[in-house]
Amino acid sequence: MRAILVGWAVTTIPALLLSLLVSALLPQVAGPEIPVNGLSTVMLLVVFAPFIETLIMAAALEILLLLLPPRFAVIASSIGWGIAHSLAAAAWGLVIWWPFLIFSTLYVVWRGQGRLAAIGIVFAVHALNNLGPALLLLFSA
Repeated sequence: MRAILVGWAVTTIPALLLSLLVSALLPQVAGPEIPVNGLSTVMLLVVFAPFIETLIMAAALEILLLLLPPRFAVIASSIGWGIAHSLAAAAWGLVIWWPFLIFSTLYVVWRGQGRLAAIGIVFAVHALNNLGPALLLLFSA
């Protein structure tokens, strides 16, 4: 539980600050456009997306760890996720690399306790990270 709470804080607080910085320095760069459809949007952002992205990230990291030392695998993973999210919105990619740096680190550290434990920890941190923005979207719509 402590890993999830610490992971959430280390992910979310710097990502929020990074988001504010990107918005201030590049106000013309659009963020992601996420259509809001009630609670289904919250479920998509808080449950489905973190689960699928965690599985994809875990598979990619397992391959990267065969080719690279852990720290470089983590960096490559976070850069890859930043690029992938930039395809949807450039500003998003400038911010999202940080959470995925933490998610990737958590996965690599916790995989020693078992891959299922690592996936569970990362999914929980990712879901908590997405909860605030999902609720903001829901209540601002």
